[in-house]
Amino acid sequence: MNVLRPGPLAAALAALVAVFLMMPLVAVIPVSFTPTRYLSVPDAEWSLRHYRALVENPAWAEGAWLSIRIGVVASLVATGLALLFSLGIWMLQPRFAGILMGLALLPMVAPPVVSALTLYFFLITLSKVNSVVAYDTWAGVALAHAVMIAPFAVVLISVALAQVDRRIDLAARSMGAGLWTRITRVILPNIRFGILTALFLTFVLSWEEIGVTLFITSVDAVTLPRLMWMGLRDNIDPAIAAISVVLIVIVVAVVLTRTAVERGRARRQART
Repeated sequence: MNVLRPGPLAAALAALVAVFLMMPLVAVIPVSFTPTRYLSVPDAEWSLRHYRALVENPAWAEGAWLSIRIGVVASLVATGLALLFSLGIWMLQPRFAGILMGLALLPMVAPPVVSALTLYFFLITLSKVNSVVAYDTWAGVALAHAVMIAPFAVVLISVALAQVDRRIDLAARSMGAGLWTRITRVILPNIRFGILTALFLTFVLSWEEIGVTLFITSVDAVTLPRLMWMGLRDNIDPAIAAISVVLIVIVVAVVLTRTAVERGRARRQART
């Protein structure tokens, strides 16, 4: 079996591109160890004061926990709605499926400022009738994030459904399986990877969302990205570099763990 392998030139170009993309991330690391109270590269003395500030200042932990809570709720709501929408399109095949899909993907293509202003006025209106899902509340932010990230889940789940053979659904229906049985026993097991991918991607998108968050929050719902933005705008706190390094380490650890798991799984399959 012939295996295509990149030549030396292609490998060198790929390495240069990788180094170019990694340089901004690597540059943050020494800045996070600066002993000064402003962003600078340390000359001789390296300090952990800004990492200690992350532990000693409860605002960072509160912002991280709030971002996690909002991300989990927003990803569950967005993926759930996207799953229902995609299943309806796939199973019913309505005449105006293209128009419906375009409407579902509208938040993805609309200018972020337009979406942010729309959600701002929507949450302000909700604030007049309740204090839970409203402006500057974590539930209101989760709802706004769900609206913004749902199109991405729709795309992923729709792609997963497009790879499912419709004949297995027809076979299940011909054998007397009801709608709930067909969905839970036939369709969902075949698209579980797409659902899990949608959950993960929507959580990441909600975690890093800042544009809409700036419009719909004030002082109560301060997420981690908003806290970082405030630190850069007000006094350029080097703690921003420290939290950035922490996030980079977490992402690298997750990627390396996933790569090791995939390689182990591939080796076990090759042995069998």
